[in-house]
Amino acid sequence: MADLPTHTIVFEILTRLPAKDVGRSKSVCKQWYALLSTQDFVRIHCSRSVVSSNQRVLLIDDLTCSVRPIISNNNDYGPSSIVTFPFHHQNNDVSILSHLNGLLCVCLNHTYELLLWNPTTTAFKRLSTPDSHGFYINNLDAIGLYVDADDDYKVLHIKRRSGVLGVYVYSREVDSWRNIPFITRQEYLSPHFNWSAGTFCGGTLYFTVCECWIGGTNVVICFDVNSEQFKEISFPPVPSNGIVFTILDNLTNIRHKEKIRIRCIEGETPG
Repeated sequence: MADLPTHTIVFEILTRLPAKDVGRSKSVCKQWYALLSTQDFVRIHCSRSVVSSNQRVLLIDDLTCSVRPIISNNNDYGPSSIVTFPFHHQNNDVSILSHLNGLLCVCLNHTYELLLWNPTTTAFKRLSTPDSHGFYINNLDAIGLYVDADDDYKVLHIKRRSGVLGVYVYSREVDSWRNIPFITRQEYLSPHFNWSAGTFCGGTLYFTVCECWIGGTNVVICFDVNSEQFKEISFPPVPSNGIVFTILDNLTNIRHKEKIRIRCIEGETPG
């Protein structure tokens, strides 16, 4: 080991370690800390972590937060381990809004603050600012977590406030928010439209936007994370005799090609 180059140790060995061990390795020396904090290391480590044998489920209830590994060969779960919230919270007060490669974007419901949180390493970052960025309101806002071509993890925050829609992007690398234009139909500003959380697939964030009554308008809004342009695509045919719930899935085949799938689930008509 003493004869191995540092680059080989970091990118060929440490990228295969669990995230918690990587966090401990940062304290070895300043050189390791710098290398383990680069976007290249994060990208390689994430790509090697996304395997079926390394999938876990995070469970949050009124009193505890725990992680259980998924045992893929028998469709079961392994023993749970307790996760301590590193930030102040109240019981049943944390909502998970989006996730990507083990990183979560969550909201503290009593303060409306947005946070980025890694439950494995317990590291977190508050996204709220004195000028009112990074605050989330349920049923009015939409969140999408993604990574761009420069391997910078970002949060897209779509906000509806008193008939005004604002779109903001947070960059983890720059640690700041900025406004970007949103060019599409103004009626989507209405609270009668329900926005889903963003689903990241193939360099694009996808949102379903559905009118909240039977036979209402249903569309998919796409956000290209590199050009930062929005576009609208048509929705697949849906039943017209009831309320329809939609789910976006990110499917990856054996060649690691991603595609988006829309599942429509028909519900009962209220009343």
